Amino acid sequence: MKVQLSIAGIVITSLTTLFLSAQPKYAVAQVDTIRVKDHRLNTATLKPGLRQYLVYFQNAKNPKALRFWFWLRDTKIETRNGEKVFATTQHWYGGDTISYRTGYSVNRVKDFSPVYHTETIGGKVGAYNWDADKIKGADTVALNTKKDFVLNFTEPNFNWNQDIETFEMMPLAAGKTFAINFYDAGYGKPEHIIYKVTGSEVISTLDNQKVDCWKLFNETENKGTRYTQTFWISKKGHEFIKEEDSFPGGYRYKVKMPGAAVDLLPRFAGK
Repeated sequence: MKVQLSIAGIVITSLTTLFLSAQPKYAVAQVDTIRVKDHRLNTATLKPGLRQYLVYFQNAKNPKALRFWFWLRDTKIETRNGEKVFATTQHWYGGDTISYRTGYSVNRVKDFSPVYHTETIGGKVGAYNWDADKIKGADTVALNTKKDFVLNFTEPNFNWNQDIETFEMMPLAAGKTFAINFYDAGYGKPEHIIYKVTGSEVISTLDNQKVDCWKLFNETENKGTRYTQTFWISKKGHEFIKEEDSFPGGYRYKVKMPGAAVDLLPRFAGK
């Protein structure tokens, strides 16, 4: 999932690109591979509706300052070309208009395979038609900067921009290790990313609820530098509750907001 942040004047355009050239540290003998054709994602656990997340960054060299984002991810079930699909709209609000970005992704309900993905970052549109064997720039989308983009696949993959939704559908259990063939549209190539269930933990949410969660962990190393991600997914409701990322120079945290959090989108959309 792409993230743009500024730490001590250095701009990182994509957190996931930090991981693209890194090899997973864990060489596990028994790994459950999540493939599109195997239908191992339980799409019934992905509940339609609006999800809201507070995302913030902390620079180790400036621990008294934080940088914030507020994410809206709204998933609906629709019909497209005669089949049921998940349609997920994203809005990312930051501290200025440059930080604002949008995304829209379409996935089949039967297996969560990607059909379409578009995102607008810094005012530039990137739109793609996504098939099992390739991804191509959508030539019917106005001002699409990726209209000439083409990448062939050796096997079907999942949209890395929707890792949150993917984690909520995974068959998590103690001791499990998974390999997910993710692709971040327009960046690099598809890659099997390793995630390991390292245990469970009861955590408190912002509305003072105690939630028993699986802890899902990813670790990579690139030229001796270590990057980690930990995700807390509720056991009962399969909800993505929070995330903690560690990378050189800082941390990123992502926390799901309570359902009562104010949604400003309908009031200001299109303005």
